[in-house]
Amino acid sequence: MTTDSIQAARPRETAPSTDPSRTRLPLVVYVLAVGTFLMLTTEFVVAGILPEVATDLQISLAQAGSLITVFAAGMIIGAPLMALLTMRMSKRLTLITAMLIFVAGHVAVALTSDFAILLGARFVTAVATGAFWAVSAVVATRAAGASAGARALGVVTAGGALATVLGVPIGAFIAQAGGWRTTFWALAVAAVIATVLVARLVPSDDPNQPVASLRRELGGLRSGRLWLALLACITTTGGVLAAYSYIAPILTDQGGVDAGYVPLVLTGFGIGSFVGTVLGGRYGDRHPGLVTILTPAVTTAILAAISVTAGAPLVMTGLVVLLGLFGLSANGVLIHLVVRSAGRAATLGSALAVSAFNAGTAVGTAIAGAALSSPLGTHGPAAIGAVIVALTLIPTIALAVLRHRSPAHS
Repeated sequence: MTTDSIQAARPRETAPSTDPSRTRLPLVVYVLAVGTFLMLTTEFVVAGILPEVATDLQISLAQAGSLITVFAAGMIIGAPLMALLTMRMSKRLTLITAMLIFVAGHVAVALTSDFAILLGARFVTAVATGAFWAVSAVVATRAAGASAGARALGVVTAGGALATVLGVPIGAFIAQAGGWRTTFWALAVAAVIATVLVARLVPSDDPNQPVASLRRELGGLRSGRLWLALLACITTTGGVLAAYSYIAPILTDQGGVDAGYVPLVLTGFGIGSFVGTVLGGRYGDRHPGLVTILTPAVTTAILAAISVTAGAPLVMTGLVVLLGLFGLSANGVLIHLVVRSAGRAATLGSALAVSAFNAGTAVGTAIAGAALSSPLGTHGPAAIGAVIVALTLIPTIALAVLRHRSPAHS
């Protein structure tokens, strides 16, 4: 056999792949996705059980919706604050501590009927959630490497999207079967299991990593690209969540969907969100501009259609599924842009991305709640959402222009 024939007989897969979409991601990325699954489930499960919570506590729908708003506020404050307070702690210990606080917060919600205590427990839980999100993004990015960073964050973010496929609908089913408090007990138990997984599978910090310092972390905030990406995080999430936070009354009162089918529609939204997030992350490494511009443009049109649709259950269901497919599919790419733009201050940059997403959620749900009580009624949240998401095109187009002018720094 000749030398050429021997070389030809060698399997081609021995050559390293340079395609980031074919790179195998480390197991820790999927472990962190489990954590984000629980984090997003608890943040938005209230949207699926809003009528049950309001009825049991004898409060209005808008007041019950404040349980989502206060959670978002806790993440706004908690993510950057905890990033600074824990910057000298190992990332593994930070993740474990955040999960333990998460468990305690859910037990408190499940046990109390005092609305003020409920708000406080949600706020504290959100602070821990913000810390988990910020640190997990950095751990996933470093584990995957620069060539697959957006894909890794797409998977981690897809864990959150999977929450809308499984977590929120299952939470709604549990609430209908055993009461809304049972939903929070189930989340607490699941979080205990997730804590064990994190403790066993998240690696210790690399001893060669430079020691974090406050000056270096704050110095990483000078990038103009960072703030453009953060602005896009605010508007894209704020607009989608303005509608999604009140999706139950939108579906039943406006769309004419039977209340018993709401969990199934939420599952459809979640499947669309999961698929969209994975695809967004897969293409985001190579085409970040396309993903971050096309997504809000299509989402704006979908939200506008939802705002004018009434008494058409099938049409409304289809629009909600499409909202899931496009609405949050660029989030992983946006987080990756933030982390890269922050440079050495990656943890603080990631924390600010978490704060930005939740600032949008807080503002969007607050305005949507006001619109719900206005003459617009249930048409208001989606209309408000369309306007907010449309604003995303300003920073994302600006980022694309900057990337085109200086591709070496993109």
